[in-house]
Formats: sequence, C-alpha cells, structure tokens
Amino acid sequence: MDTSKLHRILKPTRTALATSCTILATGAAQAATPFVFVTNWYAQAEHGGFYQAQADGLYQKAGLDVSLRMGGPQVNAVQLLAANRAQCIISDDIATMNARAKGVPVELVATSFQRDPTVLIAHDDVADFAAMKTRTLLASSNANASWLPWAKAKFGFSDEQVRPYTFNIQPFMADRKVVQQGYLTSEPFALEQAGAKFKVFPLSDAGYPPYGNAIACRSDFVAQHKDVVAAFLKATMQGWKSYLANPAPGNAAIQKENPNMSTAQLDYAVGKLKSSGLVTGGDAKTRGIGVITAERVKASWTMAVANGLIDGKLLSVDNLYNTSIIDHIQVLP
Repeated sequence: MDTSKLHRILKPTRTALATSCTILATGAAQAATPFVFVTNWYAQAEHGGFYQAQADGLYQKAGLDVSLRMGGPQVNAVQLLAANRAQCIISDDIATMNARAKGVPVELVATSFQRDPTVLIAHDDVADFAAMKTRTLLASSNANASWLPWAKAKFGFSDEQVRPYTFNIQPFMADRKVVQQGYLTSEPFALEQAGAKFKVFPLSDAGYPPYGNAIACRSDFVAQHKDVVAAFLKATMQGWKSYLANPAPGNAAIQKENPNMSTAQLDYAVGKLKSSGLVTGGDAKTRGIGVITAERVKASWTMAVANGLIDGKLLSVDNLYNTSIIDHIQVLP
C-alpha cells in the first residue's frame, strides 16, 4: 500500500486516540467536588455510616471530597446550613420544620435511623410509661421542642415533675424515683457499667413518629446539584451497610476524631444498632437504607402541629421533604 495513503488512513485514528487520552488525563486531574456535612454531636457510632464511607473511600470513589464536621453543644448546624457553610446536616423532623418556618431553605432527603432512638429509662419497678407520671422526669431543654410536649399529651406527664437532665447518670443512680431521657445506644451502656437495674422504654414503641438522625440539605443545593446529593447519599448508605458488617474502619475514624469515645461504648452502640433495626428495619428492609416516606414525614408534621411544636399555617408540609433521590438509591440491608 502507498505509505502516503496509509498515513491518511491512520491519521484520524491517531488524532482520536490523542484526544481520548487528553480527555482521560483531564478527567483524572479534576478535583473531587467539595461537600461539607455537619453531624449533630461528637463522633460516635450513631454516625458510623458516614465515617465508614469516609474510611472505605466510598465518597472519594463517588467523586466527592467530603468534610465530616462534628456537632456538639457549641455547634448550631442549622445556622451553618443557613449561612451556606454546609450542604447537608444531621437534623430531625421537627428541627427541620422549625428551620423552614424561620426561612432556612432546608428539606429532609434521607435518614440514618428509621425511628427516633430517644428512650425513657426507669428503674426496674416501673411497668410502663403511664407509671412514670408519679416519678421525677429528667429531660433536656431540647426535649421541650421535640418529644416532651407529645409525651405530656400521650401519658399525662406534668410540668411539675420535670427537672433538667444534665447528661449525668448520677441523679438516676441516687434516686429510685427518677426517670431520665436517653439514647438507646448510649445512656443504657453507662448505667450498665454503673451496675444499675433499669428498664428502657423507646418513645417510638409508643407511637412517636419522627425519624432519627435524619439528613437535611439546602433546598437550593438539592435543586442545582441533585447528582452530587445522590452520590453523597448512595455512598453514605453503602457506608452504613458496610459499618454494620464490619465497623472497624469507621470506629477507627470515629476515635481519631473523638479520642474520648471508648471501644467498649462503640461496641455496645453497634450491637444496639444491629439488634434494634434502627438502620435496617422498617421501610429500609424493602426500600433501602436511608429511605424516608411522605407518610412518615406527614405523621411527624401532624404530631408537631397537634402539640404546638410548629404553626401549621406558616408553611406547607410538602416543602419539608424530598424523596426523589433516596427512592432511586435502594441500598438494601
């Protein structure tokens, strides 16, 4: 064959190959998309899916440069979201409603737990919630804006019996007439370590409807960068699945971030996450980890309005949630 003719035949192929290589090189060099996520407390097993996704490189594989920032008593995640210093945060149904009512453009897009892990802890002579009416009830200040008004209406608790809960188990240990709030995965461990005999009563078992450790994002960011939110949620739910199978990578990341978190506490919390089905139970069984539904959000809305936690005239429940992303991810347990 004429060499000049051969050159003309091969030239487009070589050009196309060079172009392809340039595109690949450019794509490889592109920086991952920055993404800031703020939790609701110091790093702990209740955030395990996020830290596992980070440790396993799932966010990186999804093209994200995720910064996990711890919450805590001095951190107002809603304010950070409102100031556009975070794309998504851990929130709860009612806090999201209140933020939206105050003009913060936020919506629920997924959840960590299929039910709220808040519990009431009583001494072993208490039979049920109704029997707590005659006890001193230790509740945090935040409880007044979430579960306490519901519990007062549901069980007949009174303002007179409520005292501040300071996240210290000593008042409970010192007085058998005390009932305290707690987290299913946390306070019971401390009480076991102290040798207490007690009973745990999950609020969700009595019909308290909100999700636990839900994920709320800026509405404008969701609208403009739906693919980024989808990548974050998918990697996170894969992280939760991985964490429950082998929590070691996530726990190492948690302890690096929060050195005060003991291995024994982490082991206890992971055990409770597994046995309680907080992550994998409910709708997550068939619809995927992290799923939220309109029915559940509306149930929380109805409860919040009925108990004076929000003014139902200030905003529409339909603006509070977006299920379109998590519905298509479906990371099954």
